[in-house]
Amino acid sequence: MEKFFKLQERGTTVSKELVGGITTFLAMAYILAVNPSILSASGMSWGAVFTATALSAAIATLVMAFCANLPVALAPGLGLNAFFTYTVVLGMGCSYQLALTAVLLEGILFIILSLCGVREAIIKSIPEGLKKAVAVGIGLFIAIIGLANAGIVSTETGTLIGYVNFDMANKAAIVAIIGLILTIVLYTLKVPGAILIGIIITTIIGIPFGVTTIPENFKPFSAPSAPHFFAFDFKGIVCTPAGKFSFAVLGQFFVIFFTFLFTDLFDTIGTLLGVAEQGNLKDENGEVQNVKGALMADAVGTAVGACLGTSTVTSFVESSSGVAAGARTGLASVTTGVLFLLSLFLSPLFFLIPSAATAPALIFVGYLMMKSVVDIKFDDPTEGIPAFITIMTMPFSYSIAKGIQWGIISYVIAKCAGKKVKDIPVVTWILAAIFLADIIFEACK
Repeated sequence: MEKFFKLQERGTTVSKELVGGITTFLAMAYILAVNPSILSASGMSWGAVFTATALSAAIATLVMAFCANLPVALAPGLGLNAFFTYTVVLGMGCSYQLALTAVLLEGILFIILSLCGVREAIIKSIPEGLKKAVAVGIGLFIAIIGLANAGIVSTETGTLIGYVNFDMANKAAIVAIIGLILTIVLYTLKVPGAILIGIIITTIIGIPFGVTTIPENFKPFSAPSAPHFFAFDFKGIVCTPAGKFSFAVLGQFFVIFFTFLFTDLFDTIGTLLGVAEQGNLKDENGEVQNVKGALMADAVGTAVGACLGTSTVTSFVESSSGVAAGARTGLASVTTGVLFLLSLFLSPLFFLIPSAATAPALIFVGYLMMKSVVDIKFDDPTEGIPAFITIMTMPFSYSIAKGIQWGIISYVIAKCAGKKVKDIPVVTWILAAIFLADIIFEACK
C-alpha cells in the first residue's frame, strides 16, 4: 500500500486513510436514500435504483482510487437526478429510458474528452485565484447543505433564509447543534478522526431525541434488488413515440444531453479543485495531481451508472469531510468504495444515521475550506471581484457549476476593464464565450 498509494510521501497513514474514507462515506450515504426516492418518481423501481446507486458509486470511486490515487468519492449527483426526473421525464414527457440514453452518451463523450486531454486543459485554464475561490465557495455551499439538512436554517422563516427556533419541535436542529459543538471540541483537542467520531456519537445522541429511529424488528441485512440493466431508448433520440423522424425530437434530446454534459463537467471540476486545494493535492506546477485519471473515473462512472440504471455519476463535495479527517490518497477512496458495496446488503444499518448526524461534519468542513480565502488577492479588483462572485454564487445559487460559470465570465470582464487582457488564457476566453451563449440560450427559451 505504501508503494502504490504513496502514503508517506503525502504525510498520511493507513489509519488516517481508513477514517477519512469512512467519514466521506457517512457524509454522502444519504444519496443511497435520496437518489432512489427522486428517480423512482420517473417510473423506475426504488429497489433497482438503490442497487444502481450503490454499485455505480462503488465502481466509480474505486476507479478514482486506482487511476488517480485521490481521496475523492463519486455517486449519482444531486441536482442532476432532479433534472433527470422532474425536467426530462415529468416536464418534457420523455421516458426514463431516453434520459438514461442521454446519460450514457454523455459518459462516452466524457471518456473521449478525458483521453484527449480536453477536460484537463479546461481545469488548467482556470486562473489560480479562481481555483482558490472555488474551494471557498464549495465550503460555504456544503455548509449551507449541512445547515438545511439539519433544519437549522429554513426558507419558511419569513425571509429568504433564516434560523429556525430551537425548541423541542425541532429536535433535529438541536441534535445537529450538539453534534457540531462536539465536533469542534474534538477537533480543537486534536482527537484523531474527530469528524467521524462526531457523526457516530451524534447518531447515538439522536436516539433519545427520536431523531435516530430504530424500526421494530430491525434487521441490518437485506438482499439487493436487480437494477435496470441497459434500459436505453436509442430510437427515441430522433423519433416520436409513433416512430416518425422529427427534428424537434432531436433538438430536444440535444438540450437534455448538453444540460447533463455541462452541469456534470463543471460540478466535477469544481469539486476536484476544492478538494485538491484543501488537501494540498497538487503537483509541482500547482495543478491537481493525476487529474486525467480523476476525470476518467467520473466519465467511466457516468457510463457505468447509465448501464445500471441511474442518473449522472459525479464527484461529491462531501469528499472534503474525508480530507478534513486526514485522507490524502486513493486508499480512502478504496474504503469508501468498499462501504458502498457493503451497503448493498447493510442498507437498513446505514439508514439509521440521520442527516442531523452528518450535518455537523458538512458545516465544520465549511470552516476548513475557508482557509484558502487568505491567498486570494482581493486588493487587485481584477482578481478579487471574480473570486468574490465565484464564492458568492455557489451557495446562493446552490450550484458549483453556476459559480464557476459566473466566475469565469466576471474574470474576463474584470481583466478587460483593468487592461490586463494578456492575463487571460485562450481556453478561458473560449469558456467565457460558451457560458455567455448558454446564458443567452436559457434566457431565450
